[in-house]
Amino acid sequence: MKKNMGSMDKGIRILLAVLIAILYFTNQITGVAAIVLGVFAVVFLLTSFVGFCPLYAPFKLSTLKKSDKT
Repeated sequence: MKKNMGSMDKGIRILLAVLIAILYFTNQITGVAAIVLGVFAVVFLLTSFVGFCPLYAPFKLSTLKKSDKT
């Protein structure tokens, strides 16, 4: 897998995952919304730690800066 996510993209995804977790644990979201948002949060975290977003690949998108590429 070739990395296609920059540090800003990763940070935003982690922040969103934390926000969803806070909303869940404070019972602000429940039921189906909690499940769907929970799945999104897990996907956000996984893609952030791996540095690869599968949805970017078919569209040849990348948020990596040239200096971040390894």
